[in-house]
Amino acid sequence: MGTIIEDANKEATGSALAQKNPKIVFVLGGPGSGKGTQCANIVEHFGYTHLSAGDLLRAEIKSGSENGTMIQNMIKEGKIVPSEVTVNLLLKAIAENENDKFLIDGFPRNEENRAAFEAAGIEPEFVLYFDCPVEEMEKRLLSRNQGREDDNIDTIRKRFKVFLESSLPVIEYYSSKDKVRKIDSAKPVGEVFGTVKALFTPGQQTAAS
Repeated sequence: MGTIIEDANKEATGSALAQKNPKIVFVLGGPGSGKGTQCANIVEHFGYTHLSAGDLLRAEIKSGSENGTMIQNMIKEGKIVPSEVTVNLLLKAIAENENDKFLIDGFPRNEENRAAFEAAGIEPEFVLYFDCPVEEMEKRLLSRNQGREDDNIDTIRKRFKVFLESSLPVIEYYSSKDKVRKIDSAKPVGEVFGTVKALFTPGQQTAAS
């Protein structure tokens, strides 16, 4: 029974997306690359809706739904949430939102995520990749001093390693399709946004990429 309802939901989401034909930009960058700050700027200046796969998974867990319980159990057991689950949450959020322009932050995390998203028949306009030297990201994370447990040097280095191993193949894939817009995010915030701005301003994309 649950499967019939699930399939009907997927079908409804699929037809809503087909009508909408959303404009999607994937945003990738290592921890401390400054992508969160720049996403906020893009939302403010260009009217995009900011979606984060992690936030959607957390919201689903909080909702207490059957799906949420399954996600929570997988995370507790140290398992990776299947790409299809994450992709369905993203597609549902896109279909239900009135906007037709979306920044998807920290996604696709790996090749499996990417393939699952493309299997839904949607491709990103481009991938915004915030490239920042490891030393700079390390310095930023350590100076944040937000009392975050995961901001110690060993954990930071592990997070970098995971990002490089899983996300670089995604960046290479989209580079081969000429869809990656690489930004040097080691520069000051204002300067970085100047480059980002050009990418979102019609007629200036070629110059900035």
